[in-house]
Amino acid sequence: MALTLGIDSSTQSTKALLVDADSGEVVEARTASHPAGTEVDPRAWLSAVDEATDGLLDRADAMAVAGQQHGMVALDASGTPVRDALLWNDTRSAGAAVELIEEMGGPQACADAIGSVLVASFTSTKLRWLRDHEPDHAAAVATVLLPHDYVSWHLAAEGTDPFTDRGDASGTGYFDARHDAWRHDLLEQALGHAAQTPRIVAPGTVAAHTASGTPIGGGTGDNMGAALGMALEPGDVLVSVGTSGVASAVSSVPVADGTGVVTGFADASGGYLPMVTTMNAAGILDLQARWLGVDHDGLADLALQSAPGAGGVTLLPYYGGERTPNRPDAVGTWTGLTPATTRADLARAAYESLLCSLADAVDRLVAATGETPRRVLMVGGATKSAALRELAPAVLGCPVVLPPPGEYVALGAARQAAWALAGTATPPAWPAAETTVLEADPTPHVREAYGDLRERTTTWTD
Repeated sequence: MALTLGIDSSTQSTKALLVDADSGEVVEARTASHPAGTEVDPRAWLSAVDEATDGLLDRADAMAVAGQQHGMVALDASGTPVRDALLWNDTRSAGAAVELIEEMGGPQACADAIGSVLVASFTSTKLRWLRDHEPDHAAAVATVLLPHDYVSWHLAAEGTDPFTDRGDASGTGYFDARHDAWRHDLLEQALGHAAQTPRIVAPGTVAAHTASGTPIGGGTGDNMGAALGMALEPGDVLVSVGTSGVASAVSSVPVADGTGVVTGFADASGGYLPMVTTMNAAGILDLQARWLGVDHDGLADLALQSAPGAGGVTLLPYYGGERTPNRPDAVGTWTGLTPATTRADLARAAYESLLCSLADAVDRLVAATGETPRRVLMVGGATKSAALRELAPAVLGCPVVLPPPGEYVALGAARQAAWALAGTATPPAWPAAETTVLEADPTPHVREAYGDLRERTTTWTD
């Protein structure tokens, strides 16, 4: 039995899965925590991966690493970090993003060049911040890596050149996803001088070997790894309900959305992974539960006591601003409150608003790709809620597929490793996990009320 090792180097921790290369069955799993914060010494990730893979690495016939997107790992000529890595969620470079977009000729020109309109999470904006605020550090930068690149390089034999894949590279701000090519001119524009980038490894190929000769796949970003782990295909839309909401789709065509709503990432298998993100998702439910003085089970029970439309109550849940639509200064807005409004109505309105916001994200994704969804899948901790499960197909207006819980980023890395090991044209077809299909009668009037409130209080960036 061949075994592959899939590693997820996320913001919070390293997760390692030893997987049967033929069946995709998880044989063993380990984890090790990462330091908190939006800037971290990247060498802490190397200690974590050593801890999480101890005893597993020697058993693996191939391995690959998926990791948090966008982070800036800036190295000097000796390969030593010039400063702590700035992570995707470090927003100090928001002003730099605006500057770079202007220098590139505006939002649409930016999207045409790299597939996306820059925001603070992208690596290039962090390099511009470094240039402007820490010029001595910027001057010392010889190579720029992404977090997963840095971990993969650590696991490779001494003397190996750094490597990456097109999926994670597409989130740097200096990679052309249409032509699978670095835009070194854009990197130099951001940093102020030229720097080395890792070589791009073709999908499904061996990128390097460990010191003991174990093949290493190219690795990828976490969202691309999850798509591989879930075996998403064109026509699948994946909705993730976490702190933020994410709708992504495997697509055969590139996207260049000048509004900035849809990011035109590449995927790890030769296609594309356009994505729409909302700032407010599960936190909407956290806040509502706190206000009503109940736990999440209690909030779900209350919501299911109310009828579709929440007794006329509608919530626009942009409490901390919003990205889809692009309203960074927006606040939460309630309407339809009357003396007859009940606690159950307030609970249901929170769920319906969350799902309407996600439905907006799916609509924007579909409009950008021009591909009608074949399946809508939903993952994330909030899917444990009985109310979310019952209301999701009603508000989204279609059946919703719930995959079983799992570490899909690490599983995707393991599948990538198995692909490299097999040397086949496509990833191995592991047996599909048993899913739950949620169905309900559509409630279009809920989305209509939400849309009316959205249009009265916000303007899409078009």
